Amino acid sequence: MSNVLIIGGSRGIGRAAVRAFRDSGHNVVFTYHKSELEADALRQECGAVPVRCDVKHSDSVRIAVNRAIETMGQIDVLICNAAVADYNLITDINETRWEEIINTNLNGVFYAVHHVLPSMISRKNGCIITVSSMWGEVGASCEVAYSASKAGVIGLTKALAKEVGPSGIRVNCVSPGLIDTDMNKTVDESAIEEIAYETPLGRVGNPDEVAKVMEFLASDDASFITGQIIPVNGGLI
Repeated sequence: MSNVLIIGGSRGIGRAAVRAFRDSGHNVVFTYHKSELEADALRQECGAVPVRCDVKHSDSVRIAVNRAIETMGQIDVLICNAAVADYNLITDINETRWEEIINTNLNGVFYAVHHVLPSMISRKNGCIITVSSMWGEVGASCEVAYSASKAGVIGLTKALAKEVGPSGIRVNCVSPGLIDTDMNKTVDESAIEEIAYETPLGRVGNPDEVAKVMEFLASDDASFITGQIIPVNGGLI
């Protein structure tokens, strides 16, 4: 049984991860920002502990990490899942929105890692799982900010794995394709159908399929896997 902190766990892939790890008997603390009703419903459903956190701010993440340590004793697995999406021409993205995307999707990962790592290093044990996107691997037109932030997560993952590997800490990244989540509800239905058609498996993914990969990466079965980007995209990329 592990103690798992999921940053961004009230909806979508994060919610599926909370359920999956709880169903497997692990202790779970998860953060949420604005989705208080969803977070409380998940708490009542599976017993995971919600903590409000704005990942754009280091102090907020530090408080959430400390709360998780107080609740579980230590953090064995950190999953960095919080993210926002944006669909715009780069000329239509103002600086404030650009900074919000980068601060949430990339800086938020840094803050979580920065505050969790010291205790993992002292124990010479731990597992960190980041969440990128297939657009972080290949880029998406009209999603420059999102693609850039998720590409940054990939670079962070690869570099961090080399840095903390000698301390017995594994760092891997899950890179989902188009997944049926609230984040993608605003995507035009015809665009979703086109992506599904171009996907070798002929459909979009579901959050549980991503969560299962996270479970594997956090398990002893993945004890010799680090620094890897694991695609969950139905073969599209």
